[in-house]
Amino acid sequence: MLSPPARVLWATFLRTWTITRHAYPWSYFIGTLMLGVFTVGLAHLGLTAIGGGRVAGDFAATTGSADYLGYITVGAAAFMFTTHGVLWVAKALIQEQREGTMGALLVAPAARLPYLLGFAAFAFTAIVLEVAVLLACALALGVRPSASGAAGALTALLTLAVAVFGMSMVLSAAMIAAGEAHITQNTVFFAIALLSGFTFPRQDLPAALQWLGEPVPTTAAMDVVRGVFTTGTGAPPGRLAVALALGCAYGVAGLLWLPRAERRAMERSY
Repeated sequence: MLSPPARVLWATFLRTWTITRHAYPWSYFIGTLMLGVFTVGLAHLGLTAIGGGRVAGDFAATTGSADYLGYITVGAAAFMFTTHGVLWVAKALIQEQREGTMGALLVAPAARLPYLLGFAAFAFTAIVLEVAVLLACALALGVRPSASGAAGALTALLTLAVAVFGMSMVLSAAMIAAGEAHITQNTVFFAIALLSGFTFPRQDLPAALQWLGEPVPTTAAMDVVRGVFTTGTGAPPGRLAVALALGCAYGVAGLLWLPRAERRAMERSY
């Protein structure tokens, strides 16, 4: 027998899965892959046509690996995981607002955390399928990412998931409070793409931008992902702790902000 929060999580997951399966064509699934596939494909083209299959020594010294394509593939997969996870979770409540069901949700006997966790469960399930296709394309190009074992891989994925979910909670509150999604989410995506070092070493950024990226949960989470899948040395304990702490802190901040943001949204609708 499932507990009430677990029932809310499971019902939200099934509802979202059913709606997505019936409402979205295969072109949507293919479209979500294009960013990652083009990133890896262009990296392969640049490496072979411009770099002659070799990377500069400073890249290997900075990243701890001379496998440029593996580095890009891991970053592209992580960025897909991040953007799509944030999209589904953060836009859940503003979608309720757009459809006119926000009021019904507010009076429903369902806590907000399991409701959003249901969206996260769906998002991460769908993302696994998308990333699997991306990795298959990368493998066809000869990419062979490193890994430090199943336990390390699971640790890296869970760390990134906590960071993404925490950011999504804050972004969700910001969206419904502002009544706007596209500018807010695209600004966030641009910022994390620049500051968290998904497809290039963060050490190449100016010192001020490196410091600015430290409060972003995905920055430390990417250091964990890189340690597991790029260098194969395993998750750095210090960065693992930072990523989990920041992800949880963002999640708590989002939960505390959501009631006020929901009230603001309802006031604006009348």
